[in-house]
Formats: sequence, structure tokens, C-alpha cells
Amino acid sequence: MMNPHWREAVSAAQGRKALNLEVLNLKGISSFTDYFVICSATSTRHAQAICDAIQARLEELGVRLAHVEGYAQAEWILMDYLDFVVHVFTERAREFYDLPRLWKAASHVAIAEE
Repeated sequence: MMNPHWREAVSAAQGRKALNLEVLNLKGISSFTDYFVICSATSTRHAQAICDAIQARLEELGVRLAHVEGYAQAEWILMDYLDFVVHVFTERAREFYDLPRLWKAASHVAIAEE
């Protein structure tokens, strides 16, 4: 696969001006997913807009969202696509949970700036 679906999620998030995008490679570390896509939003409404854009882009490609949590509160929205999980945080929530620290064994994947 030339363009893994997590890259489409990154592109959709970039299109909605997501901040501080990073991708963690969890292959061989996690039993439930291969990648985390992590980004920040400036507000809860911005977080929902990023989530909506990602879901719309992936639906166009026939990729179904397996599970979503946190959309209504939108401090931390988790979108589970099985092979990858998208985390959209407000800055405060992102600092608090600090997923890269929790998953420090994961390698960072380079993201093209669109």
C-alpha cells in the first residue's frame, strides 16, 4: 500500500489546521494498533472539526471508523481505525496525558508538511 490510511488521516487533519501533528509507530509494542496519530486543536469545536474531516476523508476511501470516544466533550477525541488510532487533543489535555512519554518505546514517523 503506497499511502497507508493513517497518512490520509494526517492529511485531513492538516487540512483543518491541526497543530503539532505526530505519528508514533507502535508495531511490535502494542497489541491493539500499529500507529498513533496525535494532534492538537485550539478549542473543543476545532477538535470536532478535525475529527469530522478525518472521518469524512477516510469514509470516501471506504475506511470505516471502528469506534470513537470523547466527541461530545472534545477535550480528547479518540478515533479507532484498528490499524491506527487518532488522538485529537486540546493543548491542556495533550500535556496532561502526554502519550509520547507513555509510549516512549515507540519510534516517531516523519510527516510531510502539506
